[in-house]
Order: sequence, then C-alpha cells, then structure tokens
Amino acid sequence: MAELTSMLNVGAEIEKKLKAVGIGSAEDLKDAGSKGAFLRLKARFPNVCLVHLYALEGAISGISHEQLPGSVKRDLREYNDGLKQ
Repeated sequence: MAELTSMLNVGAEIEKKLKAVGIGSAEDLKDAGSKGAFLRLKARFPNVCLVHLYALEGAISGISHEQLPGSVKRDLREYNDGLKQ
C-alpha cells in the first residue's frame, strides 16, 4: 500500500489527520473519495476548510490542488457550503 505522503498535496499534518479518521493509505483515500474523506475529517476536526477538500481531490487526481479545473472547484465549494447548513 502506498503511503499517503507519496501523494501530491498530502503532507505530514494532513496524513496524521487522515490516519486519525481511519484513512491510512493512498488506496484508502482513493476508496473514500475526496468528499467522503473530507466529511470524516470535518466530523473529527471541525477546523478543516475548503482548501483541505481541494488538496484531497488533487491528491486523488494526481495534480496540485491549484490546478483543479474551475468546474471541479465549484462542485467542491458547493459541497462544502452544503455541510454548513
């Protein structure tokens, strides 16, 4: 199994948080999906923000979170906003 930190956008801090919510490998993150992983993080760490969601999506997609297409960012922003309601 690939280490989380082998993925783009995943450093030691987010790896620690992901492991705390049961996501221990790159494969686990891909299986959970960015939204699923973010939801688990948000439940345990309420201070995670939209940038974390972008980072997770970028990690799964294999691109920098800054290179996510606008349509993907919009979808993720809407998802994040929906969690605040």
